Amino acid sequence: MNIKIGTRGSKLALAQTNFVVESLKKIAPDIHAEICVIKTSGDIMQDVSLLQIGGQGAFVKEIEEALLSGKVDLAVHSMKDVPGEIPEGLTFAAILKREDVRDVLVSRGRIKFEFMPKGAAIGTGSLRRGAQIKAMLPDINIVPLRGNIDTRLKKIETENLTGVILAAAGMKRLGYAQTISQFLPIELMLPAVGQGALGLQIRKRDSELAEMLIKLNHAPTATEVTAERSYLRALGGGCRLPIAAYGLIEGGCLTLEGLVAAPNGASVIRDKVWGAPDEAEDLGRKLAGMIMEKGGKKLLNLVC
Repeated sequence: MNIKIGTRGSKLALAQTNFVVESLKKIAPDIHAEICVIKTSGDIMQDVSLLQIGGQGAFVKEIEEALLSGKVDLAVHSMKDVPGEIPEGLTFAAILKREDVRDVLVSRGRIKFEFMPKGAAIGTGSLRRGAQIKAMLPDINIVPLRGNIDTRLKKIETENLTGVILAAAGMKRLGYAQTISQFLPIELMLPAVGQGALGLQIRKRDSELAEMLIKLNHAPTATEVTAERSYLRALGGGCRLPIAAYGLIEGGCLTLEGLVAAPNGASVIRDKVWGAPDEAEDLGRKLAGMIMEKGGKKLLNLVC
């Protein structure tokens, strides 16, 4: 089988796609995979904030269009980049086993988060990270940051930053774990929806490809991400508001924790639900309802 795989062209995206190709060849040795690099809005317009170019979805829209038009047969996405709603005609055939879901701090002098001096400059392009940082350390200055991992790391020096916040998964996949100053616990920094997970997106009608890719699906991760994305959709997934969620299956129970915050961190609403893994969609909607009742609706009305 010949298959064209669409991906972004960053070092991380290509590393992730090559990992998928290696995994595919293990289950289908005769497969011939061609990697097709597609430039997305998020990659092209790096001098503006993601909010100005559509927010979540800026890194997947053009790839999904290539799928729908038949230019590629399979797309590899970081699930944290995928909006709550995906185009009609597309589906995720597999969600791979999740990498480390946490965020990490890379700092000057390897200073830890809890010892940050007043006025420290922390770089991040994420509303979610910025809001949670400001909620804990109001005196921290958040410096908007765009670009790939290498670019962000260099900006510690070029922008005179105290540190930057990045996803552990990307750092590990690129072999940069040794540069991490601190892994931020979930209790401190709730991750993005789908963080650490890779999704394989195809056209719904491609049943033969779906049958092959399901062999790469990691059911626990898929269920966890399903719950998180259900929560995102119930809140209004395209909203320009800091939103975080983390699902985890342990001992046959699915725990889902979610958060909505004011962009400046002045208000943070966080809650948690538990249930059976097969209730993932319902748990996401339930948690969203709880968050809305506790003040999330007011925040959503102000920003969205």
